[in-house]
Amino acid sequence: MTLIKSISGIRGTIGGKAGEGLSPLDTVKFVGAYAQWIKNRTNTEKLKVVVGRDARISGEMVNQIVTGTLMGMGIDVVNIGLATTPTTEIAVPCENAQGGIILTASHNPKQWNALKLLNEKGEFLSSADGAEVLQIALDENFIFAQVDDLGSITENNNYLQTHINQIIDLPLVDVDAIKEANFKIVVDAVNSVGGIAIPQLLKAIGIKQVVELYCKPNGIFPHNPEPLPEHLTEISELVKKENADLGFVVDPDVDRLAIVNEDGSMFGEEYTLVAVSDFILKNKKGNTVSNLSSSRALRDVTNSFGAKYFAAAVGEVNVVESMKANNAIIGGEGNGGIIYPELHYGRDALVGIALFLTHLAKSKKKCSELRAQYPEYVIAKKKIQLTPEINVDNILKSIKTEFVNNEINDIDGVKIDFEHGWVHLRKSNTEPIIRIYAESRNIEQANNLADQIIDKIKALA
Repeated sequence: MTLIKSISGIRGTIGGKAGEGLSPLDTVKFVGAYAQWIKNRTNTEKLKVVVGRDARISGEMVNQIVTGTLMGMGIDVVNIGLATTPTTEIAVPCENAQGGIILTASHNPKQWNALKLLNEKGEFLSSADGAEVLQIALDENFIFAQVDDLGSITENNNYLQTHINQIIDLPLVDVDAIKEANFKIVVDAVNSVGGIAIPQLLKAIGIKQVVELYCKPNGIFPHNPEPLPEHLTEISELVKKENADLGFVVDPDVDRLAIVNEDGSMFGEEYTLVAVSDFILKNKKGNTVSNLSSSRALRDVTNSFGAKYFAAAVGEVNVVESMKANNAIIGGEGNGGIIYPELHYGRDALVGIALFLTHLAKSKKKCSELRAQYPEYVIAKKKIQLTPEINVDNILKSIKTEFVNNEINDIDGVKIDFEHGWVHLRKSNTEPIIRIYAESRNIEQANNLADQIIDKIKALA
């Protein structure tokens, strides 16, 4: 059993003893702490929190505990039911709520669930706010409401349509162009809320031919739910069999978007953001942001428009903070996460789909042809296990000194830029591991860069 407490939320496996997973007792404690945090920072007499969830098997059980705890803390609940993460984020400001909780473990397997915590803007908590919630939980410093002050609950299942309407209203989403292209699209939603949301969106933007694969929101994931190439063999074959123009794959909470080309090859999760950014920058001047472990291709595309690219520390909240600070018009993460601030500051596969299809329709290209026009990079992902007594921080400092003549970014571990690639080293917060990401023009060069650094780490250790 596993329980991971972090500033970005509480993640754990279902079942077992309290404190060893996301048990009902742990759920009450952390939701109570979050509710108390809201109370501490808000003068409003009557407070409101939006709750949405993905379709995983434990979702209804966790939902009842969460909503009951919020009511017990004297907070009114707007339960939007089965909803994508970005839909829940949009619902919070629409409701003038003081916060939101998304019940999803994202790409984790079915035995996991999580509490993702939002502020009044529908955005993930800052590091400081998240740390405050964790301290309140540790101290169990929350007070339940008296009987006359209990919260109420209302149901609202209309926010997916609200979300879709807001996407259609975006100036750069061209529904007429998408309709005219007459795309045939295969969708793999891994039997979660994307099975509801993606077909509904596609129909709304004029797609008449939709082939559904694993679109029953029953929480029974038919394959590993992380949308990586090795998990997408079935949709790859189905796209070819159906003579479809492309395929879309989302994770269980629909904040990551992967694309399959018409020939069954992978567009590449890293290139979801690259392609959408290319389209945005063609139509609007502005800057871009991705995290340090994302592809250099975004920087190359951004620079080609005379705009500035900025790298943020890994983590959605860090990307959002950098986007705000640098007036970025598009940003996200190389895992297929699109953040389009004209809609909201959160990773959103739905807006990613609408913008990508507009781009593809106007390009008059096949999906694989569109992909071929972008700079080619490949990322190798490795890790090195260290013994507990080794000082990882000293290792990273030594590596930084070793490459002092290279461009170095140390806002999150150490990233070293080379002429034809980069290496990013990050230490794990939970175990003596250094994660090593390396990117270059092909996998051999990427592996060589990573291995070069691994050899130096081993020598230092």
